[in-house]
Amino acid sequence: MRLLTITTLFAAVLCVQAATAGPVGFGDWRQHWFARFADVDFTYSNKALSVQANGAVSITYKLLDQRDWNVRSAQWRWSVDKTVPATDLRQKGGDDRNLALYFAFLPEAEAQRVKGTRNLRRLLKNPEGRVLVYVWGGDHGRGAVLPSPYLGARGKTVVLRPSGTGGHAENVDLAADFRRAFGTEPGALVALAVSSDSDDTDTIARGQISDLVLK
Repeated sequence: MRLLTITTLFAAVLCVQAATAGPVGFGDWRQHWFARFADVDFTYSNKALSVQANGAVSITYKLLDQRDWNVRSAQWRWSVDKTVPATDLRQKGGDDRNLALYFAFLPEAEAQRVKGTRNLRRLLKNPEGRVLVYVWGGDHGRGAVLPSPYLGARGKTVVLRPSGTGGHAENVDLAADFRRAFGTEPGALVALAVSSDSDDTDTIARGQISDLVLK
């Protein structure tokens, strides 16, 4: 009977963990407030997000429910068919990139305190927040972890692809990358965001992210 109880409990825990995993659609994402004046076109569908930045920068985002807070890995496909030049992603005002996918974390106690906040800017500026930014762009090697020129100690850029065109599948270990970037365990994953940035080089970036799955 004791063995049955433990087995049942273990199965229930697995079910709870599995509930956090799954595909993320893009149909309910929203564009950040400053982007209303930027020449960046987002095209949303349930499975994919397409973006073209015409010498401009913008960001679109999704705030996550509590059931997604313990996500620790992710996978997606992305492609670029028009690229910005290679830039130094550490340089504020000179860090154009084709695509960037943000994973924003808060300590769980802080996530509980601010639960219900629907403002991305407020979450990104929270002093307890930490953000991993996976980037396609720049002139750095794959796997480089760079300081964010905008988020300070709260953010790190992880280079997955240098500037260029093509299509790739990615599978990232958020927990391992978080430890490498910040030296601690991640807290609650509270938001996702995607940006494209071509204003510094006054060029066009065009690409797509699809099949995003949290695990």
